[in-house]
Amino acid sequence: MRPRVTMVLAIVAVLIGGVMLVPAAYAKLSGGDGGSGGIGGGQQVPAPSPTAPPAPTLADAPVSVNFKGEFFSWALMDRTTGTVTGAQNMNRTSSTESMLKTWIVSDYLRQLGDKEPTAALKKAASLAIRDSNDDGANMVYRAAGGSYKAQPGNKLNPVLQRAVKICGLTDTRAGTVPDYLGWWSFTQMSPRDAVRLGDCIADGKAAGPKWTKWVLNEMANVRGSIKSQQLKSGGGKWGIVDGLPASIKAQGPVHIKNGWTQLVYDNNWHVNCLAVTDKWSLAVMMRYPGSAGLSYGSKVCASVATQLVTPQPGAALKVPQQPVGKL
Repeated sequence: MRPRVTMVLAIVAVLIGGVMLVPAAYAKLSGGDGGSGGIGGGQQVPAPSPTAPPAPTLADAPVSVNFKGEFFSWALMDRTTGTVTGAQNMNRTSSTESMLKTWIVSDYLRQLGDKEPTAALKKAASLAIRDSNDDGANMVYRAAGGSYKAQPGNKLNPVLQRAVKICGLTDTRAGTVPDYLGWWSFTQMSPRDAVRLGDCIADGKAAGPKWTKWVLNEMANVRGSIKSQQLKSGGGKWGIVDGLPASIKAQGPVHIKNGWTQLVYDNNWHVNCLAVTDKWSLAVMMRYPGSAGLSYGSKVCASVATQLVTPQPGAALKVPQQPVGKL
């Protein structure tokens, strides 16, 4: 009987030893130290955190517009680096129209320094930007020292000369249309200079330390649609701002000022769109037949803005497809 008992005890010992060896083996393979969190007590290694995608912005990219008209161009400034990119003809000029009202207001307020304008002039300045009001802009223009008389040699008047000097403009010059020499709205400016002007307003050089936030706030509150047009004012909230996704608008105010007039002397719409944020400044300028309507120009401005958005919406979902054969 004793040999059998001995054999049974030996078998039980082997089985118990085997059971005890299994956890030890798992613990060694898993590198565990007896703690919790994994098979055999091994610690779990946390998965790497996914890299957050860059915030959407505007950046240089190919722009394709099926434009039908006399002139089309655009420019974009990266306000972080000061780099200006755009169409090959971004140094060509067109009349500024009401886009220039932002400079007129800024120039007047900068000259005031810490002083306050009269209530009438402050209201005129606000209406000039928010409603593109011509009477308000003309009132401020005169207060800034502007004149409607052609300068000797058809040079820029002092208000515009200061824009060139303060904002570093290189292509801006006085208009040359007969009977309108000296008119600020006929000032010739390029898209390249327009984005410089937007940057100049946003960084405080144009209006000065006291008034820059006020001017930018007026530009962020431009109101009225294309349908809101009157003889001497009009709705100007359209164009570039319509082409921006909500993800960009949510990052902060978009400050805008458009210019638009259907001129008799060439029967063209002269349309300009300017928008500036803390990251970029974008300008689109064009001339096209009056029969196309203002909405045409608005859509062109929006299209340019949309094509410059980076990363493009849905870009991560666009997987290159292998060709499956020829037709």
